[in-house]
Amino acid sequence: MEIVVALVFSAAVLFGADRLLLWLESRGHVNWRRKGRRRLSDEPVGRLDSMLSDHTGR
Repeated sequence: MEIVVALVFSAAVLFGADRLLLWLESRGHVNWRRKGRRRLSDEPVGRLDSMLSDHTGR
């Protein structure tokens, strides 16, 4: 009986976490299931990246 309670509890926790992440996704805080991953190649180059890369060809 304890294993059934443990399984139900873990399923409830996972379901609650999923609903929380979907709510956060609808607010724009995280990408969870509904939206795909961002393509990093489409993102602009940050200032730190441009400062660290060698554009002079030395």
